[in-house]
Formats: sequence, structure tokens, C-alpha cells
Amino acid sequence: MITTLLKFSNQIKTQTIPSYKRFLYTHIDFKERLIGLMGARGTGKTTLLLQYLKEQTNTKETLYIIGDHPIVANQGIFAIADAFQKIGGKVLIIDEIHKVKDFEIALKLVYDSFFELQVIFTGSSAVALDHAKADLSRRAMMYTLPVLSFREYLELETPDIFPSYTLKEILENHTQIAIDILQKTKPLAYFDTYVNEGAYPFYKDGKGSYIPKLLTATMQVLSTDLPSIYAIEHDKINALKKMLIMICQSEPFDINISKLCGAVELNQKTLYKYMGILQSAGLIRILGAKSSGISIISKPEKLYLNNTNLFNIFCDTPKNGTIRETFFASALSYTHTLSYPKNGGDFMVDNTYTFEVGGRNKTKKQIKEIEKSFVVSDDMEIGTDNKIPLWLFGFLY
Repeated sequence: MITTLLKFSNQIKTQTIPSYKRFLYTHIDFKERLIGLMGARGTGKTTLLLQYLKEQTNTKETLYIIGDHPIVANQGIFAIADAFQKIGGKVLIIDEIHKVKDFEIALKLVYDSFFELQVIFTGSSAVALDHAKADLSRRAMMYTLPVLSFREYLELETPDIFPSYTLKEILENHTQIAIDILQKTKPLAYFDTYVNEGAYPFYKDGKGSYIPKLLTATMQVLSTDLPSIYAIEHDKINALKKMLIMICQSEPFDINISKLCGAVELNQKTLYKYMGILQSAGLIRILGAKSSGISIISKPEKLYLNNTNLFNIFCDTPKNGTIRETFFASALSYTHTLSYPKNGGDFMVDNTYTFEVGGRNKTKKQIKEIEKSFVVSDDMEIGTDNKIPLWLFGFLY
């Protein structure tokens, strides 16, 4: 058993791994014994863990396995971990752990039994860990890997390294930050390409293969991942696809729930349930009147695709306003909470700041009476006062 898995693992380790490390790599505390890395398909979770394996000096102490390997299905995680640690194993990496039944219980047993063994696992962002099964909340350090930020994309496309900035730093000092960045590169020369085909690291494999790979990854989420995790009948997958197409084609505020229910042939309760599932899977983003709580799902104000690259899959000609808002929501959602402002504007962030997103000539007219409000403008290199370039929000991580 272990011999076969070690051969598989050693072959994986010989593969050429990208040298560029995503921002999250330096944020992970690799001293922890149990680490979970969640995220949508294609964001680079496997690459990140293989980069970590490459840095381990004693390769005989490391083992990489995948959740749907026949031996994993037959023997189980605990038996594999037990056999591995008996031959001196120190680091066990389990990729796509969501494909293992009751993996939470197995992880708890491994954690509580083998104190010298580090376990790092990846899982689909659609997986909501069932802490009740094994109380993983106090055992595992969990991290989420989002799509590439615009800052990371620029680092991949240029020889330069760029710092990330907090939202507070951008709001208070965006003019100088933009000037500093412009001394290294011209962001707008890259922005449209990133928005269209640069959110997932596998874009580096070649422009001609990017959209087919993105389509494949997206369809795997819908047709394989979600039915295996949730009680979704396969005949309902087409309803999910129709829902995504309608979200793609509509202005964010034009979504009519009754019309959507009719188009996808689902009742409202089931529709809201599927919206929550699609959001957890990293395919859509729901904007509610409140930044947290069940009301987001029970009364969504706006619906977006998760990121702008997904427009390539679900519709031909998205509206410019929809693209801008989708980028803004994607850029801020990783580190901040977004909600729909009641008194004007497109977004409220952290229940504090109001943002109106538009083109270069967008003014503050609609939000001029609102405190802590800002205009976010596309096609602009440098902003002034409370008018900030849209691209700059791609530097939050």
C-alpha cells in the first residue's frame, strides 16, 4: 500500500512546479500540525502544496496523495497515515480531500493519534466543513486561496514586485500609491487582459488553452463536485447552468427572483438554496442588504459571477458596468464584507464605506450626501480626492 503511494508521490514531485509563490504561501503557518487549504478549482492549491513539498529536505519523509486514489478509497486516510508514520513519515499531503467520505472524522483520528505527523489537505471551496462531526475548528488551521489578484498578475507578467495595500491605505493615500506603481509599470496596459483571461494561474499555460481549461474546471464543479458534496440531483445541474447564464447576461440590479425561478424551473426556496451552494463553490457572489446573516440568501439584492473571467463561459457580451462591479466585488470580498447600501451607491464595505463604481467620467452626484463615500472609476491611471482608479483595488492581496 505505502510503497505504491510513495511511487505515485515521487512521480508527482518530479514534475516541474511554477516558481512563483502566491501571496498566501507566506501567510500560512506551516508549523501547525493540521492545515486546510480551501478554494475554487484552478486557483493553485495543489501547486502551493507541491512548492512546500519541494522545500522539504528529506523527500522520504513526505507523501502526497489524492482523495480519489483507489488506495485511499479502499484503505482510508487513517490507515495510510498510520503506515506512513511507521516508516518515518513526517508530512502527509492530501489533495482534494472532499472526495473522501467522512474525511473530518479521519482527520480528527490522525491528529489525535500521530503527534509527529503533519497533515495538510486541500478541498473544494464548496465544502462546508462539518465541525460537528469531528470538532475540526479547534484542530485545523484553515486558509482560503482566492483567484489571482491584479497585483499578482502584474508580478507574473512583469519583472517587478509590488506590495499589497490595505483598504485604509488605498482610501487615504491612493494618489501617491498609484504614482509609485506607475513608476514601475502601466497598469492599464494589462488590466483588460487580466479582467478577461488572467484570474486563474493556469492562464500561464497558454492563451489558446485558457478558456477551454476554465470551461472544463467550471463544468467539473457543477457536474462532479457539487453533486458529490450536496444532495443535488443530476437533472438539476442544467438549472444551475441556466441560473449562471442569466446572472451573466443581466445587470446586477436587474435580477428578478420570480423570473429567475420560472426560467430555471425551481421554487423560490430551492432557488435560494442553490444560490448559496453556487456561492460556496466560488461561482457566484451574492450581495445582500446586510453584510452577514441568512438574510443575504433569503433576500439577495444583487447577484454577480465570482470573477470577471467567468463571463467567457456563461455569456458573450457582458455589460461594462457589470464587469466593473464584478471586478470590484471579487477584489474586496477576500478581506472585507460587502453589502448593498440602502441610501445610494453600488457597494457598502464593512458597513462603513460606500462606493459608486463607474466609468472614467463617473461623478459623486449619487452619493454626495453620504459620509465616507467614494467613486471608483475605470480607465483612469491616477485618482484625486475621493475618486479612485478601479484597477488599484486589485492590490488588496
